[in-house]
Amino acid sequence: MSYPQQPQQTQPYGTQAGEPPLWAPYYGAPIGAAIQRFFKKYTAFSGRASRSEYWWVALALGIVGLVLQILTGILGSAGATVSANGTAVPGPGATVGFILLGIFYLAVLIPSIALLVRRLHDGNFSGWLALLGLIPFVGGLAILVFALLPSNPAGQRFDQPTA
Repeated sequence: MSYPQQPQQTQPYGTQAGEPPLWAPYYGAPIGAAIQRFFKKYTAFSGRASRSEYWWVALALGIVGLVLQILTGILGSAGATVSANGTAVPGPGATVGFILLGIFYLAVLIPSIALLVRRLHDGNFSGWLALLGLIPFVGGLAILVFALLPSNPAGQRFDQPTA
């Protein structure tokens, strides 16, 4: 079955040009707008998210996570030792890095799941498919495939327009 293509924006929306309402997906969203919408829709599990909204946020969160992990490694290298059985023991500075990592990942856990659910809705899939991520190996691959799929106009059934 072939669905007609959803109209795609050729030019990114500008604030002056009238960015789409928060309940609507933002096709062709620039990175700044995608991250703003991510935090504005912190716990919104209804509605849809375009591929650009999803992947810009995924890139930004991945970069922040990587930087925090590198920082943890750097902080942990000072005073690091090796135990009697040959296991590396990080220095006391790593504790600060682990705390920062924990705070970061806890802060973005719920909004990341909400964004994934909205991305699934844009492809006309149930948000409950996000639970596939709990299946080791195969679940993450399935989520990746669903997140890569193009928008499906039938996904409009998940929209809840507000005034």
